[in-house]
Amino acid sequence: MAEKKTKKETTTKSSKSKTEKKTKDAKSFEKTHIEIPIRLFEYYKKDIISSLMKSFNYKNVMQVPKLYKIVVNMGVGAAVADSKVLDEAVKELESITGQKASVRIARKSISNFKLREGMKIGAKVTLRGQRMYEFLDRVINIALPRVRDFRGLSDKSFDGRGNYTIGVKEQIIFPEVDIEQISRIMGMDITFVTTAKTDNEAYELLKAFGVPFIKKEFKSA
Repeated sequence: MAEKKTKKETTTKSSKSKTEKKTKDAKSFEKTHIEIPIRLFEYYKKDIISSLMKSFNYKNVMQVPKLYKIVVNMGVGAAVADSKVLDEAVKELESITGQKASVRIARKSISNFKLREGMKIGAKVTLRGQRMYEFLDRVINIALPRVRDFRGLSDKSFDGRGNYTIGVKEQIIFPEVDIEQISRIMGMDITFVTTAKTDNEAYELLKAFGVPFIKKEFKSA
């Protein structure tokens, strides 16, 4: 009887410990992802949704396109000869986005570039939720205005499926990167992935967020 009681007590303590951990994790998630208001997300809910519904005659809110994720990619060709360059790129990308970066691997070998399949050639971060909106805010209002002779973005970089990519030539447009601490200038691609069915809808969505396009050059779908 004493042995059975001991096993029961052990099981009870284990279950209690797991429950406490789940509760703690849930509270931590809520504090990080729910309690903090996000300026652009609030603006999307209060203004952008209603504006797009009128512009495209959507029948319900679920049809309104939204920003799904932002993918930031740094290709580092120099990493083939010097692995330290990749380490630097990863560190900078994590500072810029506030999120851990993943290393990109070459899918095939290219002899002319001395590239072998499996080599580490870049770094990537995928942003969603709160960090996505915060990053978008910083790109629009802090980073892009720091580009030399910036006159706006062309709409030529839509992919035909409602996604848009910005090519950034210098990582130093982000204040998180200290120009005196870097060894070289590196660029990156920033891709805005939306749920829009057409480029025209995606264009209007991003424009409403404040993405500074020069002018609308493509024809409406």
